[in-house]
Amino acid sequence: MSGHSKWSSIKHKKGAADAKRGRMFTRLIKEITVAARMGGGDASGNPRLRQAIMAAKTANMPQDNIQRAIKKGTGELEGTMYEEITYEGYGPGGTAIMLEAMTDNRNRTIGEIRAIFGKNGGNIGENGCVAWMFGQKGRIAVKKEAQGEEELLERVMEAGADDMQVLDDTYEIITAVDQFDLVRKALEEAGIPLEESGLTRIPQTMVQVDEKNARQLLRLMDLLEDHEDIQKSYSNFDIPDAVLAVIAEES
Repeated sequence: MSGHSKWSSIKHKKGAADAKRGRMFTRLIKEITVAARMGGGDASGNPRLRQAIMAAKTANMPQDNIQRAIKKGTGELEGTMYEEITYEGYGPGGTAIMLEAMTDNRNRTIGEIRAIFGKNGGNIGENGCVAWMFGQKGRIAVKKEAQGEEELLERVMEAGADDMQVLDDTYEIITAVDQFDLVRKALEEAGIPLEESGLTRIPQTMVQVDEKNARQLLRLMDLLEDHEDIQKSYSNFDIPDAVLAVIAEES
């Protein structure tokens, strides 16, 4: 099991629900706005916008919020112009870190991200330094109470999923990008509620991290993920469950 996925699960339980929801909505609104600006406001002809709207609905974002974000993207309403940037770098223990960001001020964002890396045992690298380590995949999360493990596994595999993992109270389903919509649709047609869904990046190889580096690395990842301009963060660290549990209790 990936330490990154395990830590995300622990943080989800420990974090403040309202704060988490607020950050999620902000990121989703940015994505909807940029998708609409780049490909138009008609979701039927804009796959990126369609996916962003689906993610927003999965997160229970009000329809009014979604429509306002679309109109800001198409120029019907005044809104901030965001630029998409990818940052790559290294964390404690030689771990690879990849960040997807949206910002209205490139210089401010790179300065802040560089400072977070530098103060927490990491460093920003050049574009392409770690991107090759991550493959793009579809990811769907389903609560355990939605369906039994064997039945769900059979259903998603028949629909074209690559893999399914158990993360505490959640099933994590991984698909190829071109199979993502098919698997998601199969679950929705079966009446199975989705906790999360969207495209992600999966590391091809993992780096095991000891307890000393784990503490600094997890602090670094938390600070990066909490930054207002970071949309998504990825890393290839693998930390033993026992170490994660100890650190979580101390948090």
